[in-house]
Amino acid sequence: MTDPIRLLLVDDQALVRGAMGALLELEDDLTVVAEAADGAEAADRAAQARPDVCLMDIQMPGVDGVAATRAVREVSPSTRVLIVTTFARPGYLRRALDAGASGFIAKDTPAAQLAHAVRRVHQGLRVVDPALAEASLFEGANPLSEREQQVLRLSADGRAIAQIAAEVFLSAGTVRNHLSSAIGKTATENRAQAARIARDKGWI
Repeated sequence: MTDPIRLLLVDDQALVRGAMGALLELEDDLTVVAEAADGAEAADRAAQARPDVCLMDIQMPGVDGVAATRAVREVSPSTRVLIVTTFARPGYLRRALDAGASGFIAKDTPAAQLAHAVRRVHQGLRVVDPALAEASLFEGANPLSEREQQVLRLSADGRAIAQIAAEVFLSAGTVRNHLSSAIGKTATENRAQAARIARDKGWI
């Protein structure tokens, strides 16, 4: 017999991690070797366990699944990342693939299909939910620049312009310009609306 595929599960909900792990452990060729409760912990676990495949949630407090995917790939280049999320949005798909993910599927995927997706990703293949792939084609690319995404993400919780400027090492005027541009690109009236639209579309 060949060695089982070694898995790292990353999800901020313990029940989800437990259920997913229990289902995958029923497969003879899959074994869970590590778990992480958030994106910040994911890279540490990947560096320690060197898993073959990391199953990654996308929306987590602090470091999200996109940033965590990039971090996992940096510390363990041989680890392939499969995004498994409730938030199946085209914007998230594009960002995750750009960060180095090998696949993107929804959490309501049947257990047998999830196991099959893990095997395909382990083989070096790309796995993307067909409906999401189609939606991504029609949705178009994320119109926000990296800076616009950054300041919009920071402004989502209502923090002041001066605070955002200090965090990203820009002048207050430059931050206002980025926010104004993001508001225009999202066809909204203020930064709160812009952040909401961008989050709904998976752009931030």
